[in-house]
Amino acid sequence: MANPTVLSSKPLSLSDVKEAVERIEKRNPELGLLTQKTKEYCDAFCTLTVKQKDEIVEALRSLEITRLRDEHLFKLVDFMPSTEEELRIVMQSYPITLSKTDKNSIIAKIKEFKA
Repeated sequence: MANPTVLSSKPLSLSDVKEAVERIEKRNPELGLLTQKTKEYCDAFCTLTVKQKDEIVEALRSLEITRLRDEHLFKLVDFMPSTEEELRIVMQSYPITLSKTDKNSIIAKIKEFKA
C-alpha cells in the first residue's frame, strides 16, 4: 500500500471548499461518497461566496490583531459570530486569548458584513 506524503497544508474556509468541490464536480460529474457528503454540507451551511469571504478576511486582518492567524480568520468567517458569547464558543478550540476590545472590534467588523 502506498504511503502518501503531505506536501503542504493550509487552512480553507467553507467557501473555498465549496469552490473546490464544484471544480471537482465539473471535471468528474460522478462524485465519490465523501465528496458528495462534503458538497451537501457546503450547500447547507456555506452562505458566502469566495469574494465575500475574501472581503471579510481582509477587514478582519485590517484590525491587526497579531494573535489571529488564517485558520482563526477562516473559522470566524465560517461561523460569523455576532455576540461575544458566540465568538467565545467559536474560538474556544484554539489556545489564544483575546482582549475585550479585540473581541468587540471583531464582532463589529462581522456585523458590518451581516447587515
